[in-house]
Amino acid sequence: MPALRLFNSLGRKFEDFVPIVPGKVGFYGCGPTVYNYAHIGNLRTYVSEDILVRTLRRFGLETNYVMNVTDVGHLSGDDDTGEDKMVRSAEERGQSVLQIAKFYTDAFFADLDRLGIGRPTIVCKATDHIQDMIELIKRIEANGFTYRSGGNLYFDVSKFPAYGELANLKLEDLRAGARIAIDENKHNPLDFVLWFTKSKFEGQALVWDSPWGRGYPGWHIECSAMSMKYLGENFDIHAGGIDHIQVHHTNEIAQSEAATGKKWVNYWLHAEFLVLDKGKMSKSSGSFITLQNLIDEGFDALDYRYFCLGGHYRSQLSFSPEGMNQAKASRKAILDKVLELRRMVGPAALPELKDLRGIAKDRLARFDEALADDLAVPRALAELWQLLRDPAVEPADALAAAYDMDKVLKIGLADTQEAEAGMDEVEVARIDALVASRKEAKRRKDWAAADAIRNSLKSEGIVLEDGSAATTWKKLQ
Repeated sequence: MPALRLFNSLGRKFEDFVPIVPGKVGFYGCGPTVYNYAHIGNLRTYVSEDILVRTLRRFGLETNYVMNVTDVGHLSGDDDTGEDKMVRSAEERGQSVLQIAKFYTDAFFADLDRLGIGRPTIVCKATDHIQDMIELIKRIEANGFTYRSGGNLYFDVSKFPAYGELANLKLEDLRAGARIAIDENKHNPLDFVLWFTKSKFEGQALVWDSPWGRGYPGWHIECSAMSMKYLGENFDIHAGGIDHIQVHHTNEIAQSEAATGKKWVNYWLHAEFLVLDKGKMSKSSGSFITLQNLIDEGFDALDYRYFCLGGHYRSQLSFSPEGMNQAKASRKAILDKVLELRRMVGPAALPELKDLRGIAKDRLARFDEALADDLAVPRALAELWQLLRDPAVEPADALAAAYDMDKVLKIGLADTQEAEAGMDEVEVARIDALVASRKEAKRRKDWAAADAIRNSLKSEGIVLEDGSAATTWKKLQ
C-alpha cells in the first residue's frame, strides 16, 4: 500500500501519517448530541469518518474507533450560553431526558446503518462517564488552570498560552474578536465552564455530586475524559466537523493538555459543511433535511452516500435535488454495469486480488493511491468508473477489483453479488428471458403483458428496476 498522507488541521499542512504504536490507530470522532434527528449535513461528516476508518484498516492498520454520545450538558451555544439542548427537547416533547436520548440515539445509529457506515469500536455515553469527567477536572484544577465564580468552575484560558493554536489564531486575536455574550462570572469571555453548579436556567434534569457542588459537566470536558479513558492520554487522530475547530476542539485541547502536561492528539481532521442555497444546514434554524426525508422522496440511503463521495471531505458540498437525482442515476448506472458483468461471468469464481493483472491491477493501485492522498475519494470513485467502462478489462477481473473498491466506498455493489446467491445458472437464465420478454412487450406497447411479467416476478421475490440503459433485477432476501 502507498504511504498515507493526511491534512492536519493542527498546523494546516499535509503530513505522512505515522501512528504512535506501529500497526495500530487510536481514533476519536465527535458523536451526536441526541436531542433531535441527525440532518444530512451531520451525516456527511460521519460518511467521511467512515471512509477514513475503512482506509486505515485497508492499509493494514488495526483501528480503535471511539465515538461519544452527548446526552447531557450541551448548551444551545457552544460558549456556555443558552439552555441545555437535551432539556429543551424533553420539555417540548413531554418526555424525560433519558427517553429523548435513547430515541434519538437509536435513530442516529439506524441512519448510520442505512448509509453503510460501520459501527464504532466503542460508543460511550456522557451520562455513563460523569466520574471520569470529575477526575479529569480535578487534575486540571490541581495544575492551577481553574477558578470558581458564581457557583461554577471555569477553565482559565489565560493560563494556557497555546490556546487557539488549532484555529490558527493567537489568544490576543481571539480576545479582540470575541463575540460572546457577557458573563459576569467569567474573568475572560473565552473562559469556559468545566462544571456547572448554578445553571443559566432552572430545572436541570440530570445532576451529580462533585467536589464543586451538585451539578453537571460542561460540554467540552466529556470528549477529553472519554477519549483518554479508551485511547490514552496521547492518541493518533481526532475528527469532527469544521464548526468544532473554533470553540469545542480548541477547548478540548486546552483542558486535556492542561491536565496531562503533554500533547494530546497528533492529527486533527475536519469535514467541511454541506451547504444549501441559504447557507450551511443547521438544526437551530428549525429547518433541516433528514435521511428519512430523502428516502421518502424516493432515494436510497446509499444514493446520499454516493452524493457525499462526489466531494472531497475538506471542500464544501452544495446540496440540491438535481444533485441527488444525478447521484441516484450514477449509482444505478454502476449497479447496472456490475450486474451486466456478473451475468457475463456466470457462476465462475472470481480471481483472487493477488492474481489480478494488467488494467484491473493498475486501476486498483490508483484507487489506493487516491485514498492515500488525504482521502481523495472523488478520484477513487473515478477509478471505479474507468474500471467498469473499459472493454479491455476481463469481466471477472473488473468484478473482483470493483467489489474490493466497494469495501471502502460501500455504495451497494455487494448487493449485486448477493442478488444471485443460491440461484443456479438455469434459474438466472429463466429470469433474464422473462426480463427480455417484458422489454419486447414494452416495445410493442403491450403494457398489460409487461405488467403481468413484472407482477409474476414480484410474486417470486424478484424486483425489477428500469434504468436508462437496461432493466436490472434483484432477488429479495
